[in-house]
Amino acid sequence: MPSTTVDTPPESDAALTHGLKQRHLSMIALGGVIGAGLFVGSGEGIAAAGPSIVLAYTLSGLLVMLVMRMLGEMSAAYPSSGSFSAHAERAIGPWAGFTAGWSFWVLLCTAVGLEGIGAAKIVTGWLPGTPEWAWVALFMVVFCGANLAAVKNFGEFEFWFAALKVGAITLFLVLGVLAIAGVLPGTDSPGTAHLADFFPNGGEGLVVGLLASVFAYGGLETVTIAAAESPDPVRGVASAVRTAMWRIALFYIGSMAVVVTLVPWNDPKVVENGPYVAALDRLGIPGAGQLMNVVVLAALLSAMNANVYGASRIAYSLVRRGQGPKALGRVSGGVPRVGVLASCAFGFVCVLLSYWRPDDVFPWLLNMIGAVILVVWAFVAVSQLRLRGRLEREAPERLAVRMWAFPVLTWVALAGMAAVLVLMAREPGTRVQLYSTGAMTAFLAVAGYLWQRRRAAP
Repeated sequence: MPSTTVDTPPESDAALTHGLKQRHLSMIALGGVIGAGLFVGSGEGIAAAGPSIVLAYTLSGLLVMLVMRMLGEMSAAYPSSGSFSAHAERAIGPWAGFTAGWSFWVLLCTAVGLEGIGAAKIVTGWLPGTPEWAWVALFMVVFCGANLAAVKNFGEFEFWFAALKVGAITLFLVLGVLAIAGVLPGTDSPGTAHLADFFPNGGEGLVVGLLASVFAYGGLETVTIAAAESPDPVRGVASAVRTAMWRIALFYIGSMAVVVTLVPWNDPKVVENGPYVAALDRLGIPGAGQLMNVVVLAALLSAMNANVYGASRIAYSLVRRGQGPKALGRVSGGVPRVGVLASCAFGFVCVLLSYWRPDDVFPWLLNMIGAVILVVWAFVAVSQLRLRGRLEREAPERLAVRMWAFPVLTWVALAGMAAVLVLMAREPGTRVQLYSTGAMTAFLAVAGYLWQRRRAAP
C-alpha cells in the first residue's frame, strides 16, 4: 500500500556522495534539453509536418513543461536518486515504483547501446575501415570508467559536453536569425516563402511530427536524479525546473522555426544530412557538415554518459527499496559500481544484438522501449495528483516548487498523454511500439504487484 504520510522517502541515499556542484546541475539541465534526437531525428518530423513542425514542437513542449513542473515539485519535496520511481512508490504503491523504475532502466540501458552505435557510425565515417563495434566498446569503457570513479567525473563530462552543445545551438540560432533578417553577409533573406504551405501534408503530417517531437524531449528527467547527489538538492531541482520553459522554447521551438524558415521543408537534405547541416549549407557556411557531425557526436556521447549514470542510480534506488538484486545496490567510494557495470553490460549486449539478430530480437527490443517515456510521464502525473494534497496538509514547507494551476493542469497533462497514446495507436509506424511497450509495462506491473503482495504477507 502507498504511504499515507509525508515522512522521509522509502529509501536513503546516504551512501552516495554529494559531488555534483550547482554549475554541474545547471549545465546538465541545459544540456539535457539538447539531444541527438533534436539534431538528427527532427529531420523526419520536418519532412512529414513541414513548417507545422513548429506547432508540433510547441504542443509537445507544453506537455513536457507540465511534466517537468510536476516532477520538480515532487523531487524538491522528496530528493531521491529514484526520482519518479520513488515518487510513484510513495503515492501509488510499491508495484508502481517497481514498474516505472525497471521500465526506465531498460530504456536507458538500451539507449546507451543505440547512442554508442550512432557515435561509432560518425567516427567510422572519418576513419573508414575501422570496426564500429570497437569504437562502441571504447566509448563504453570510457564512460563506464568515468561513472565508476566518482560522481564528479560524470558531472564534469556532462558539463563540458553540455557547454559544447549549448554553444553550438546558440551560434546556429544567432546565424539563422541574422540570415532571416537579411543582415548576414553573403546571404539573402528567404522571408516567409518557405512557410507559405504551413500544413503541406495536412493533419496526418502534423500527427507524425507531433509523435516525433514528443520522443525528442527524452533526457530531461536526468537532472532530478542527479540533484540527489548535490549538496543542496532542493535548490538544484527548483532552479532547473524554473528555467525549463525558456530552454525548451529557445532550443527546440526556436531552432525548428529557424530551420523551416531557411530551408524548404521538402529539401531531401533535411533528412539525409539533418536539418541543421541543411540550414548551414544553405547559408554557405564552409565545413558545416563536419562541424555538425562533431556536435552530434558530442550529443551522442553526452547522452551515453548521462544514461549510464541515470540507469545506475535508478537501479540503486530500486534495490535500496528492496525491489531488485541486492548486488546492484552495493556502493563503493560513494558510487553504485555494480549498478554502473550492469547498466553498461546491458547496453553492450544491445549493441551485439544489433549485429547478431538485426531482423528479429533487436527490432523487438526497440519496439519494447518505444513508448516507455509516456509510461513514466503518466506515473509522474498520477503521483503528483496524489502527493500534492498530502503535502499541503502535512508539510507545506516542502513545496519549494509548485505545479501551476493544480489540479487543472495536471489533468490537462494526463489528457495530453492519453491523446498521444491514441495517436500512436492510429499510426502504423508507432502502433507496434505502443503494444510492445504496453506488454512490457503489464508484465512489470504484475511482477511488481506479486512482489508487493509477497512482501506484505505475514
